[in-house]
Amino acid sequence: MSAAPPTRFRAAEERGARIGKILRVVGRVGEVDEDLMTRIGERFWTVDETGARLAAAIRSRGDDRVRLDQFHQALAHGVDSVPDAPAALREFFATLEDTPAWVDVELMNRGAQVYRRLGRNAGDVLLQLSLIGGYRFGGPTDLLVATGGLTGDMTRRRLAETQQWSIAVTEHDAMRREGAGWKLTAHVRLMHALVNHRFDSHPDWDSAHWGRPINQTDQAATLGLFTGALLLGVRALGVTVSREESLAVMHLWKYVGWLMGVDDDWLFDTERQQHRLNYHVLLAQDDVTPAGARLAGSIVEAQADLHFRRFAALQRWYAPRRLLSMLRPFLGRRGLADLRLPVRLPWATALVLPGNLWRYRVLMRTSWGRHRVDRWSRAYRDEQMYRYFGDDAPDVARLSP
Repeated sequence: MSAAPPTRFRAAEERGARIGKILRVVGRVGEVDEDLMTRIGERFWTVDETGARLAAAIRSRGDDRVRLDQFHQALAHGVDSVPDAPAALREFFATLEDTPAWVDVELMNRGAQVYRRLGRNAGDVLLQLSLIGGYRFGGPTDLLVATGGLTGDMTRRRLAETQQWSIAVTEHDAMRREGAGWKLTAHVRLMHALVNHRFDSHPDWDSAHWGRPINQTDQAATLGLFTGALLLGVRALGVTVSREESLAVMHLWKYVGWLMGVDDDWLFDTERQQHRLNYHVLLAQDDVTPAGARLAGSIVEAQADLHFRRFAALQRWYAPRRLLSMLRPFLGRRGLADLRLPVRLPWATALVLPGNLWRYRVLMRTSWGRHRVDRWSRAYRDEQMYRYFGDDAPDVARLSP
């Protein structure tokens, strides 16, 4: 018999249903699938076991210990380049390198191209709807506060690392074994496993209420923010995304999710399938906690600490105000109140819409126009890296043994 789900499970179901009204429609959800809800509840207790074994070996003091320099050597040059590679290290890379038969590299590259062409829209949706919007639910938010990952001085750094990863995985051929996106994803998978190992038995982590720290349900929910939520959000900003483009983006992130260790049955080919899961995951969530407001406020404040090439004083004044304005249509008054954020008029969204209508409904009709959109999108990605890192070399979060 399966263990009872943690007490967070369905603790604010009516609220989740209200927030997920659009998902219920686009996911074509009639009745709530109770079998799926049962699996969601159970998987608050399950984690990436392959990553867990490697994390345990890294933290071990015995003969099975894996050193971080061995991991980095295997990541860069393959596990066979590591003399006498420990079993947990070999298992980890053997798992990641056993690419599923369904992976289509060309389709992934097409998905990456579509994603890149979203330009600033992707950044806006991921920051506003996916990240800050996700702070309306307890669990992952409380873990972030516990790790210090997105509060205080670390906010800009952690946002920068997320930007670097999302940009890396959406470059051409980035998800081949030798690609930067593949390597960064493997790095992030181990980082998650190390956090799990640290907090699984930590006295400050209430496992009876939250389940395990980085569990399968929360990981699948996070993946859904990069797929279904992203595509819904950019359309709301006036971007056109065809069925073929949607399938390509979904395929790219399906493989990213697989590399991250998300369970196979929660990796989807279509938006509708993803929206259906996302709706049921919303029903399973708890209410907002104080961690959500703390994280959201920290991100708004961090906008004034970014690096700007020109008109820096004006940009630092403008950036947080633009963010708050765009949060209004995405989260609504209730969502902003949940996160203790001020309600602002949605003037920024009104400014975004005309430009997107011009780019995606006019310019994208010609090869010259597509080239212009590609240049605009590339300039945005370059500018984002500068805003978060400045003149420092981009670097992902360090792994701690």
